[in-house]
Amino acid sequence: MKTNDFDRIQDLSEFKLPRNFRGRPAIYVQLWWLIQCTIFRLSPQFAYGFRRFLLRLFGASIGKNVLIRPTAKVTYPWKVSIGENTWIGDDAVIYSLGEVTIGSNTCISQLSYICAGDHDYTLRDFPIRSRTVMIGNEVWIAAGVFIAPGVSIGNGTVIGAVSSVFSDMPEKSLCYGSPCKVIRARISNASQQ
Repeated sequence: MKTNDFDRIQDLSEFKLPRNFRGRPAIYVQLWWLIQCTIFRLSPQFAYGFRRFLLRLFGASIGKNVLIRPTAKVTYPWKVSIGENTWIGDDAVIYSLGEVTIGSNTCISQLSYICAGDHDYTLRDFPIRSRTVMIGNEVWIAAGVFIAPGVSIGNGTVIGAVSSVFSDMPEKSLCYGSPCKVIRARISNASQQ
């Protein structure tokens, strides 16, 4: 179906990547992607220290005892900060077009997708935008969760499996659904002992 220029609300031929959007030169970005799809991904499962080293080498801020599985993907490590004792599961994606901050003692389970960028669909040239994602301390992002650009998740919150998080979630809450909603407060058995 052919459309007139007057009818177009989106024309991808007009798209331009903003200057310095990636935060590093193109060759640096390509080198990271090559490293990630080879020695990072092919590293033994127990080589957590090696993967932390590679991410730090490319500018990520990674705390002590962080466990990142070899099949996890990080788009731009230099835009990622992860606290101590945090786990990043198999096939989790940190799509770090914008800054992504993940706190300490947090678990990002397998197949979860943290998306820190989007496009402005109201403009014809469909410009790309970086949007910060912040995930607090002691958070559990269960399997298959999508976290949208610009979202913050409070300390101590649990996001249930296969949820889609499009807005901020408060601290110490149990949340799930698509769209994700607060179900109740997160109760700690440790406080009952």
